[in-house]
Amino acid sequence: MICPPHPPAQLVQGWMARHQDPTSFVLHMIGIPLTILGILMIPIYTYLFSLPVFLFSVVLFVGGYMIQFLGHALEGTDPGEVILLKRKLGWSYVDVAPPRKPRQGAARSI
Repeated sequence: MICPPHPPAQLVQGWMARHQDPTSFVLHMIGIPLTILGILMIPIYTYLFSLPVFLFSVVLFVGGYMIQFLGHALEGTDPGEVILLKRKLGWSYVDVAPPRKPRQGAARSI
């Protein structure tokens, strides 16, 4: 029996709402795996105790995060980690970017 697909979990829906800009989404699809791969290489570094492996994992982790932060900068939103920190401090933050105004000369859809 084929079951109908379930709607995405609330966490995924919130993530999708915060990453509506196509460029930001693509940058996250590149940055997230790099960040995870950097973390997953820690046991390899621990086992081999190799400086090149350690530096490579740090570059993957930091580079992946920087790519994601670039996506947030382009979209005009704060990254999730920054939002958490700002919430704890009681500061204002941008969770979902406001709609962008159409560029001048851009074709409008009716």
